[in-house]
Amino acid sequence: MGNGESTYDDPRDDFQLHPPSHARSSMDAYHQPNNPHDDFQHHPSSHAGSSADTYHQPYDNPQDDFRHDPPSHVKSSMDTYHQYKQHPTYIADNFSSLDQVISALREAGLESSNLILGIDFTKSNEWTGKYSFNRKSLHAIGSTPNPYEQAISIIGRTLSPFDEDNMIPCFGFGDATTHDKHVFSFYPDQRQCHGFEEALARYREIVPYLKLAGPTSFAPIIDAAIGIVERTNGQYHVLVIIADGLVTRSIDTPPGRFSPQEKATVDSIVAAR
Repeated sequence: MGNGESTYDDPRDDFQLHPPSHARSSMDAYHQPNNPHDDFQHHPSSHAGSSADTYHQPYDNPQDDFRHDPPSHVKSSMDTYHQYKQHPTYIADNFSSLDQVISALREAGLESSNLILGIDFTKSNEWTGKYSFNRKSLHAIGSTPNPYEQAISIIGRTLSPFDEDNMIPCFGFGDATTHDKHVFSFYPDQRQCHGFEEALARYREIVPYLKLAGPTSFAPIIDAAIGIVERTNGQYHVLVIIADGLVTRSIDTPPGRFSPQEKATVDSIVAAR
């Protein structure tokens, strides 16, 4: 496909999306930036942090002709969650090889963990790609890996040695069905990907059917990760977010104030700590 805008008669219109169970604040209407340069950086970036999921309506492949409601989960109490939480350790970013990164993670005390992957499918990936990816969407699938494919591969080679079971919950956010409110699972049945190789293969399969939208908020994927940690009684997880830029801040947001998406993201980060 040439860009992330390709779509289809979307069977997801039949779904009712439910708000995150961990939402801390309401999020106002979507503010479309007048100039994409005001709101977004021009390089995909990955954000890793220990946290944790509340996945909502999953991605629905047009070949999967059925209704699918998010499963109900029995959640442990927040007391149990906080009992098992580990305090974060600062790791300096001054590496020149993946081996150095892996060594630094081990020196910081990371011996094993469970991974969670979140991918940004907001429309800014088209704007950014016009200036940094040969005028193509950063999600364009072609003969050479796009920036997201490259990031997934590199992160996989770095973090896979620490993943205990090699099973990775993979989610997308910011498309036309989730916006800044929800996430979708890479599979309609919510199953996890077996390693980064399957995560990369599934990413390539679903991209042609997604319509990029927005705005950008990291709150839904952070809330989703929190849910996963709660349901595993506080097992250590690393949440990896691959995105093209920053959380949406519209030009009419007053100086010194958070945009709705920024506030929701901050609230979710505080909840994860």
